[in-house]
Amino acid sequence: MTEKWFDEQEISERIAALEENYKVVTERIAQAAVRSGRSPEDITLLAATKTVPVPVINRAIALGVTCIGENKVQELCQKYDQLHLEHCDCHFIGHLQTNKVKQLIGKVSMIHSVDSVRLAKEISRISQQQDLVTDVLVEINIGGEESKSGIPLEDTEAFLAEISTFPGISVQGLMTIPPAEENITKTIQYFENMYKKLVDIRAKRLDNISMNCLSMGMSADYVQAIEAGATIVRVGSALFGQRVYQ
Repeated sequence: MTEKWFDEQEISERIAALEENYKVVTERIAQAAVRSGRSPEDITLLAATKTVPVPVINRAIALGVTCIGENKVQELCQKYDQLHLEHCDCHFIGHLQTNKVKQLIGKVSMIHSVDSVRLAKEISRISQQQDLVTDVLVEINIGGEESKSGIPLEDTEAFLAEISTFPGISVQGLMTIPPAEENITKTIQYFENMYKKLVDIRAKRLDNISMNCLSMGMSADYVQAIEAGATIVRVGSALFGQRVYQ
């Protein structure tokens, strides 16, 4: 599947839909933040922009989106120079192969999907080459799914201890994608377990490890994720509509 090419009419329609969706999403985030005992400013809305055309992304940024996230290195690189990122962070949120790291460092301010020591070492190596420190999140496979990448929840502390010594990276927290569940109560339990793990690790004050960020929740469940403690929610279709492929 490849990104669909949109004509001007389609772009206009998607921008109009985005403008309405943005109001709804930001209002729901604000309400969920208050219910969780925080302010709306404590929550980062990350606009997940996979397959979204550049003019629509730039309109989202103009509306107030301050963080976007791409899933694929090639797509990010194709869009990058056209994006209006002067006041907007760019994150990488997809599975990352070590041989693609060099294409990302310097373009993204955070990588959400560190799931192996080998990957962390490569991010460290390339970041040092460019005299940079790259913020990363450790991806947790909260549901123990064989089809998904990520560190088992019970291995989190050992993994953090191993990568905390690597120069050129700064561990800022955790990320997860829970199993798809028909019962939202089960999803909420996964979110709550992630938050508990984050708090437990934060209390241990591990060297060179910050637990400021908890990236979890997408279009179907970002409200519940915020109520459970998320600081970053990755919202795509609820903002931009369903992804369209050729």
